[in-house]
Parts: sequence; C-alpha cells; structure tokens
Amino acid sequence: MPSTHDKEKPWDTEDIDKWKIDEFKPDDNKAGSFAEESSFATLFPKYREVYLREAWPLVTRALEKHQVACTLDLVEGSMTVRTTRKTYDPAAILKARDLIKLLARSVPFPQAVKILEDGVAADIIKVGNLVGNKQRFVKRRQRILGPNGSTLKALELLTGCYILVQGNTVAAMGGYKGLKEVRRVVEDCMKNIHPIYHIKELMIKRELQKDPELVNESWDRFLPHFKKRNLSKRRKPHKITDKTKKVYTAFPPAPEKSKIDLQIESGEYFLSKQSKERAAREEREAKRREKKEEKQKEREKDFVPPVEAGDDSEKAKKKKEKSKKHEGETKEERKARKEEKRRRKEEKAARKAAKAAGESGDE
Repeated sequence: MPSTHDKEKPWDTEDIDKWKIDEFKPDDNKAGSFAEESSFATLFPKYREVYLREAWPLVTRALEKHQVACTLDLVEGSMTVRTTRKTYDPAAILKARDLIKLLARSVPFPQAVKILEDGVAADIIKVGNLVGNKQRFVKRRQRILGPNGSTLKALELLTGCYILVQGNTVAAMGGYKGLKEVRRVVEDCMKNIHPIYHIKELMIKRELQKDPELVNESWDRFLPHFKKRNLSKRRKPHKITDKTKKVYTAFPPAPEKSKIDLQIESGEYFLSKQSKERAAREEREAKRREKKEEKQKEREKDFVPPVEAGDDSEKAKKKKEKSKKHEGETKEERKARKEEKRRRKEEKAARKAAKAAGESGDE
C-alpha cells in the first residue's frame, strides 16, 4: 500500500484547534438511555435552608437543560440529583453532584452554576483536621484571606479559580491546573507556610510562560528557594534543672512554703477583707506618688538653666551644692525649711534691735 503521510491535506489548515473538545450533544450518545439510574445526595447546614429554598427553581431550570432531575428535602436537610430516561451526557450527573456540593458550602448560585460548563471543575478542600489547635487553625485560615481579602484576590487572579473559605473547608472552582495550585497553597498554609511565598512563585512562572525561549528549559534557577528559619523543634522546658553534682546530705530539702504560709508569716492572712483592700489601695497610691514625683523631676530638668562659661566662682559653687542638697525634698519639707529660715531672720533682726537699744541706754 503506498504511503499517504506526505500527501497534501487540504482540510488540515492552521486555523484548526486540534485540542478543542467539542460540546457533547444527544447525537453523540449512540447507545441511547442509560441502563441504570445514578443518584448523588449531600447534606446542607441549617443556615443555608432559606437561600436554597429561594434559589431552588433556578437550580431545577439549570439542570433540566442537561436532563438531570433534582430534589430538595428540607426535613432531612439534603439535596439529591439523579439521572432520568432522557439524560444523554454521562458526565452531567457528576457535574450536578459538584453543583449541589458547592451550594451546600455557601457558594452563591450564579457562581456555582458555572460548574455545568465544560472545562470547569470543583474541589472542596477539607482543612479542619489539618491543625489540632483551634486558635492556630483560625490564624492560619485567616492567612489565606489576607488583609481585606488581598491574598485571596491575588490567588484568584494567578490561578484563574474562584476560591471561597467557609468554616472547615475551602471551595475552589476553575481549570484543573489552577485547582492543583490552589490545593497546594491551601494545604501548605495549614502546614505553616505563608501563601505569599507561593504567590511570588506563581508570579514568576506567569512571566516565564510569556518567554518562548524558556518553554523547554528548567525554571529552577529563576524560582525562589526559601529556607526554613525555625531552629530545633525540640521542646525546651520552662525550668531547666541544674544537673551539676551536689554535696550529699542525708536530710531531704525543706519543703517550699505555700502561699498561705507566706501570708501567715507576713500577718496578711489574719487581716479582714476591708483591711486587705485598704493595704492594696495604699500600696497602689504609694506607687502612683513615686511615679508622679519621678515625672515631676523629669519635667523640671528642662527648666534648669545651663551653666555659663566662666561662672565658676565660689558663689556659683555654693549655689550648686545648695540645690543638690535640697534636690529630693517634698513640697511640705520645702515649706517647712523656708519657714525656719524666715524665723531665724526675724530672731537675728530682734537681737540686733535689742543690742542697739542697750547701747543707747548706756550712753
């Protein structure tokens, strides 16, 4: 038989997309209706009941186009989808299953209905059991969102996926390649690897994809390699015991005094509730007074005049010594000192007057 590989193919033109997947139509199903009925059911939380009841007519209308039946059970709190005799697409029931899963995880209907399109897939990532500590889990989950949702928005733009963080799960919708990246970022975030590192890596990859010369080359030299900064994971005790060799004694060490024993020694144990409160209040007042005095001294430092050049006379030295002498005295002490000084001046003046009167009498 002659070879045909080098013959001209007029139907094979450059504008044909050989990777395109055509839409599945009823004519493509040569076997006809399915042999058995397939169905999927999922539960939904109580708070989604009102929204689902309102949106259910839209869900029914969307699934009717693919000949898939659906039921909403408000008593059991479940949604069910199943194939019918008219269903022609085998993948339609799987798409419908993903649709009800997304609706149960608080994804709004206008976004969730896009799952019925070709090339769009969904992934529900369970993150609740990846971290044991509740507080740590909440902090790490918040990292996926970022400040004002900026980290989540960056991930959506770079992966081309819709991401919704809700409770113990992260729902993602988009292409298969993007979903793979989202799962890696979310799981690493729960393992204490910040999403910003992955965002940097994705941004670099995005730029490298635009360069046709680097298509068949390794990108490892361009990608960042972050080293772990945490040191030894060995848990260090709060109190490290001294293991040095001590002198042997036959007697055991004295037991540590309890809080009550210390209170009995100080006499605090026998005080009434009012006395304890008064003592605590007095202690607080004393501390407050000390702080106030310290602040006052700090303020007064700004108003002390600087020593001028050449002002080192005896008078200036005496003044300095005098100010140092009365540096730490209180307001009451200062007042008493001034009163004493005034009294001494008066006594001195009286003695002078008496002496002058005695001299004039002798004359």
